[in-house]
Amino acid sequence: MQSLRADVVVVGLGAFGSAALWRLAARGVDVVGIERQGIGHPFGSSHGSTRLFRVACMEHPGLTPIAQKSLQLWTELGERTGEVYVRQTGSLNVGAPDSHPVSGARRAAAEAGASTAELSHDELTSRFPQYHVAGEDVAVWDPGAGICYAEPTVRAHVAEAQRLGATVFPHTMVTTIDLSSGSVTVRTPTIDIQAEQVVVCAGAWLGKLVPGLPLSPRRTPLFWFQPKDLASDAFRLENFPSFIWEFPDGRGLWGHGSDEDFGVKVGLDGAKRSRDFDPDELDRYIHPREDIAELAAAIASSFPDLDPEPVKVIPCMVTDSPDGQFLVGRRDERLVIAGGDSGHGFKHCAGIGELLAQLTTKEAPYTDASFVDPMRY
Repeated sequence: MQSLRADVVVVGLGAFGSAALWRLAARGVDVVGIERQGIGHPFGSSHGSTRLFRVACMEHPGLTPIAQKSLQLWTELGERTGEVYVRQTGSLNVGAPDSHPVSGARRAAAEAGASTAELSHDELTSRFPQYHVAGEDVAVWDPGAGICYAEPTVRAHVAEAQRLGATVFPHTMVTTIDLSSGSVTVRTPTIDIQAEQVVVCAGAWLGKLVPGLPLSPRRTPLFWFQPKDLASDAFRLENFPSFIWEFPDGRGLWGHGSDEDFGVKVGLDGAKRSRDFDPDELDRYIHPREDIAELAAAIASSFPDLDPEPVKVIPCMVTDSPDGQFLVGRRDERLVIAGGDSGHGFKHCAGIGELLAQLTTKEAPYTDASFVDPMRY
């Protein structure tokens, strides 16, 4: 059995873990990253071409500074690599004036000082005729929002961390995290790594590696569509930017338009969800009746010019916390965790990685993160 010593081990190199590895390496920390699969793999929660990026975050005003930190870090990284990790085309929060997307975006923007614009019902339907909205629906326009690129970003985080001196072990499964001695021992079938601290960012597997966390993984397929008129530009990203839309019955749609590299992405919120499965046993088949029918019906009534039959579907996972907020913080003097993405984690991952690095090195955090402290449970 090979053994190694380091200052910090990061377990899981998806969105949160890859960012933590990068930000620790940027500080000169002797850090080792371990990933069960390959880097940027399609078996967890951080894969696929895109994710939504929002600044006026309806889930909690405290998320806006984290999204802004992510944008700053990705912009700086992109200037070095020549790549683009965020495409700011703006986004819409649509619904009744008191709906969660609209009222939550207003509150986040007001508390964080983010720039937004209000669209009346008539302004919404005039500027975005693709929408078949209810009579009272309005929107909040978030001009700093857009999309971020999932797998390329994860790979860039890890590559930059390695350039800065991090050691990475892909295709390596962690079997045990031993906190019983005065240090941490992370055990795998091929190597044991001893360190002063461990940062566990294992996505849907977080609850298996750190028992007792109130986390519920759920299977969440991702869907892509195309317009009925293939020659139409109505659903191109520049004309159909990212959105979150809540219906009067509490369900809703989210997604964004297409470009040359990806189709129109739309998902359904408020559908029946399978929870509390073992992530090692994820059903990777697509079931037309269970997976597609409800979403297709919602698209047919909401975006009548979009073909409601998907052209691509892939399985994914989301890991929910009880209050829909992340679990980011210290669980033990030697153990820091990040998880519970609750379906809105990727846009924040660079900022979360910076927080994890600050927590691990005992720096003052750049923003108040008490609302995601895992000890709140």
